[in-house]
Amino acid sequence: MSATATHRDAPVLTATNIGYTAHDRKVLVEGVSLQVGAGERLAIIGPNGAGKTTLLGMLAGLLKPGRGIVKLFGVDMATLKPAERARTVAVVGQTDQPDPRVSLWDYVGLGRVPHSGAVSRAEEWTIIREALERVGLAALRDRQIGTLSGGERQRVQIARALAQQPRLLFLDEPTNHLDARARRDLLDLVAGLDLTVVAVLHDLPLVPAFATSVAVMDRGMLVARGAPDDVLQPAIVRRVFSVDVLRLPHPAEDRHLTVFDVPFRKPTGADT
Repeated sequence: MSATATHRDAPVLTATNIGYTAHDRKVLVEGVSLQVGAGERLAIIGPNGAGKTTLLGMLAGLLKPGRGIVKLFGVDMATLKPAERARTVAVVGQTDQPDPRVSLWDYVGLGRVPHSGAVSRAEEWTIIREALERVGLAALRDRQIGTLSGGERQRVQIARALAQQPRLLFLDEPTNHLDARARRDLLDLVAGLDLTVVAVLHDLPLVPAFATSVAVMDRGMLVARGAPDDVLQPAIVRRVFSVDVLRLPHPAEDRHLTVFDVPFRKPTGADT
């Protein structure tokens, strides 16, 4: 059975009691079970060192769980060859560093490697062009990556992932080092893709508008999982992140704002 054979009601991705221990015997992730459905945008959140990136690596098939099993469309991820997995799963990592001398066109073309020989050269070019168009960079196709802004670099990495024609897209802190507008624009772009998405996000205010579901990690364990409004509750946010979550009426629009506030602590010895 291939990774692309599906049942209509089956989850896209299933993790059952997975764990991972580093070479120094430190447990990074322990006992995580979750499912991801078709079209879902799952945000994995948690404080630094919570095990988010390790969990993402196991879900994406980049790390083999030390315990438990991850299934992609019902197939054990560990049994898939890298090329077969790459025809279904694309990953944009936070440490990815494309060669700055490479053109956007050539870099995005790397996404076609798992499909080598499957279609004609003309079809390959169409796929690459459409991937660049979807991220708004078609006009820059001949530019070198080193000439791009931070936001443009993130978008070209997503274009490379789209050229793989995946069914799942994994993103590890994709908004790092971007300004507020670029962060919002990037996640709006991802949300508009017809893909199942699993993303590690560190910026809590971005989560409610982007994610359809949230997984909260703390000390290597999954401590909450569900819809954003159900998970981003004051008690959970305070316990895990040591911040307060407030829902306030928007001053100019008929909607609420979700605000994450760091409680003020008066310095020791300060006047009362």
